[in-house]
Amino acid sequence: MFDYKAPEQLLKDKVILVTGAGDGIGKAAAITYAQYGATVILLGRTAKKLDIVYDIIKEQGYPEAAIVPLNLDGAGEHDYSELANTIKSEFGHLDGVLHNASLLGERTPLSAYDANTFEQVMKVNVHSQFLLNQALLPLLEKSPNASIVFTTSSVGRKARAYWGAYAISKFATEAMMQLLADELGNISNIRSNAINPGATRTQMRAAAYPAENPETLPTPEEIMPVYLYLMGNDSLNINGQSLDAQAQKA
Repeated sequence: MFDYKAPEQLLKDKVILVTGAGDGIGKAAAITYAQYGATVILLGRTAKKLDIVYDIIKEQGYPEAAIVPLNLDGAGEHDYSELANTIKSEFGHLDGVLHNASLLGERTPLSAYDANTFEQVMKVNVHSQFLLNQALLPLLEKSPNASIVFTTSSVGRKARAYWGAYAISKFATEAMMQLLADELGNISNIRSNAINPGATRTQMRAAAYPAENPETLPTPEEIMPVYLYLMGNDSLNINGQSLDAQAQKA
C-alpha cells in the first residue's frame, strides 16, 4: 500500500474536489491528482494560496483546475448548495471528494477548553463535511465509480489527553465515513474511506509539536500513494476502511 505505483493516467477524466487545497497535504494531493489526469476543484479559505496551486498545475501542463474560495467556518447550507450547482453546471458530475480541511484547536484539558474554539473545530472538521456530503452526493451518484476520502488521525481511533475537540472531531469523522460506507455500499457506486496521514511535515503538525524537528518527518508529497490508491479505480472493492498513509512504527 505504501509503495503503491499508480498508473500514469489513473485519474484521467475524473473530477475531484479537494478541501483545504491551498496548503500542506491538500495542496500536495491536488497537484498529485492533477498529475495523474484529474480535473481538480480547489476549495479553501485563502484565495491567494489556491491561486498558487492553480498556477503550479497549469505550469506543469496538467488539466486546468477550478478554484472555489470558501471559508468552512462561516459557510452554511446555501453555500454548499451553490457549490453543488456550480459543479453540476461546469462538469455535470463529480468522481471524488477529499475531505482534508481541518482545524487543530487547542492542546489543553477538556476542563479548560474554550467553548467557542470547540464549536469552531467541530463546525470545520465535522459539520462542514456533513453539509458538503449532502450537497454533493447527487453529483457523485452520476459518476461510474465515485470515492469519498476522509482525513482521520490516530487520536480519532484512540483518544489521548489534551487533544480536545480535534480528537472528538476525528472520532466523528470515522463514524461519518463508516455510516456512508454502510448506507451507500450496496446501493450505489460510491465508496467511502478514510486516511490517517500520520506524522507529516505540515503547519498543523508543527503547531501540535513545536519542539519537533520537521526535517525528521516525511513531506506531504511522500505520503501520496494511499491518496492515489483510494481515489483511483484500483480501490473499487475498498469501502468503510480507515487506512494509514505511513507504515506504523512498532
